[in-house]
Amino acid sequence: MTAAAQCRARSARLGSAGLLGALLPMLLLAACTGGPAGTGAGDTSGRAELPTLSDATAAQKRAQIRMQLAVGYYEQGQLPVALDEIKKAIAADPGYADAYGVRALIYMGMGEATLADDNFKRALQLAPNNPDIANNYGSYLCQNGRVAESFRWFDAALASRQYSSPVKAMNNAGSCALKSKDYERAEQYLLQALQLAPDQPSTSANLARVYYERRDYARANFFLTRLGKVARPDSLPADVLWLAVRVQHRLGDKGAEEAWATQLRRHHAASPEYAAYQRGAFDE
Repeated sequence: MTAAAQCRARSARLGSAGLLGALLPMLLLAACTGGPAGTGAGDTSGRAELPTLSDATAAQKRAQIRMQLAVGYYEQGQLPVALDEIKKAIAADPGYADAYGVRALIYMGMGEATLADDNFKRALQLAPNNPDIANNYGSYLCQNGRVAESFRWFDAALASRQYSSPVKAMNNAGSCALKSKDYERAEQYLLQALQLAPDQPSTSANLARVYYERRDYARANFFLTRLGKVARPDSLPADVLWLAVRVQHRLGDKGAEEAWATQLRRHHAASPEYAAYQRGAFDE
């Protein structure tokens, strides 16, 4: 393995940008300058040092700047501009794994599934142990109907000791299992997420969904009650409020049903979910 490859491998182990969701990347550049890969100044031991930002070459620093610009434009929904910036990042540093991961997300946003898939695969070739890219690829596969394949990548992300946000992968995997009606698997992922982050609204909402589908309405209500303690009604999407209405309907609690229905009408009056409530379509 060349010195540059050794440096990049160490960088992949350290982890890189978490790019799905908020997209606030902590961009760690795997850069080596002079001598053996990653050997710091004054080091006479012969052992390689961990790479830091000060090791970055001029080209890698240019790539980082373009990467940051691309992420900013992506978050603003300016996908063509983001794509142009990420192309410049890759031109400056063709081995920058995170840049391919960002380009994959941009292509996802543009509806270019094949190009997104190609870029995810390239990113994983460059950084096979990068948990953020693995999680993002799992989400891509799930969104594109390749549910069975997705769990391999969620599990790969969760197996990494360097993963700073495992709850994200647990929730993504749980949501994907829900999509495929694999409620047992969904429950397993989501209960793990609950242990690590008890106050995350999406976890409680998805667990409520799991137990509703399994007709365990009391337990579904338990997680809806938790949800009500950590999230304001105006922050909840229409499908979650409609789920809460249906759970109370199943439990025969008219007062609670009307309370949730009021929130649904107040915040999502034009939604299909509120229209279903008005029709009394509780079983749709």
